[in-house]
Amino acid sequence: MKEEFNLSVELFTSVQDDVEKRQYIILGELKKISGQFQFYKIYPHLSRLIELRRVLKDITTRLSDLRANFPKRISKIDWVNRTIEHEVIFTSGTDISEVENLIAWALPHIEKVIEEGAAIHEFVESELTVEQVGILPNYKEEGYLFVPDNQKKYLNLFRFEVTIFQSADDQYRALKTRFLKNLSQGEVKLSPGSIKLELIRQESELPNPATYAFDTKLDFPFDHTIFPVAKRRLMHILNDEMNQ
Repeated sequence: MKEEFNLSVELFTSVQDDVEKRQYIILGELKKISGQFQFYKIYPHLSRLIELRRVLKDITTRLSDLRANFPKRISKIDWVNRTIEHEVIFTSGTDISEVENLIAWALPHIEKVIEEGAAIHEFVESELTVEQVGILPNYKEEGYLFVPDNQKKYLNLFRFEVTIFQSADDQYRALKTRFLKNLSQGEVKLSPGSIKLELIRQESELPNPATYAFDTKLDFPFDHTIFPVAKRRLMHILNDEMNQ
């Protein structure tokens, strides 16, 4: 099954051909994504759908503002209640109404698939345990992350770094990870503390790195589910600790 994300914003905003054709395309792409979710593969599709929903809602708001600024003409005068009703006059060739209608039709379908993915995300997160390895240092922006891949029977070791990026409105923290190596679960006899000490010997610039060891019994796909959920869980933990 394809893993490309083909629900571009242009699919909703460049309404120049058969709207029913676009609805068919949208439903088809959402069905593919839902199919990925049935195999417990939720990323990157879930985050992209959430962003698409945000953008489409923003477009709807902007179109409403734009509609308010279009020239109007009187459509009805109520002499009894002394009110005047207006209707918007759109310029020739404007597809604003079609865009609004298509987005309004699509959003409930998108929301339904998001709910499917979010339910899986919540379940996986509830089945992930995390252990702080050793003493937590004052400097928490860099460290190590251990996450199991039960499908391949590996314990994957990563180095993480918290970075700051600036948007137009605010600053945000993001988590960058670098794969170090994997250990066969059948051969792992070292405790998380011992693995941490070995990594410190190999990368001595971090004398006491913040280290977190995840565990789960789930054998869901690692790259598409387990690891993304673990990273988001770790980001929440780090945010809480840095804001204390």
